Amino acid sequence: MKLLVGTARPVTVAPLAELGVRRISVGGALARAAWGGFMGAAQGLAAGRFDGFANNASGAALNRLFE
Repeated sequence: MKLLVGTARPVTVAPLAELGVRRISVGGALARAAWGGFMGAAQGLAAGRFDGFANNASGAALNRLFE
């Protein structure tokens, strides 16, 4: 069984696997999450704040990811 998850849900992978789900697709949800972070940071900048950068990935973490 396949499942598409595109928004936040109060469920985790383990119970879904117990129900027979073998493949979970997130479609464009990762891109929308990134755009949500971008939009929040941009709105903060427009308001004169920098708190929208609080959850930024470090340069080192990104470098490790793309090694």
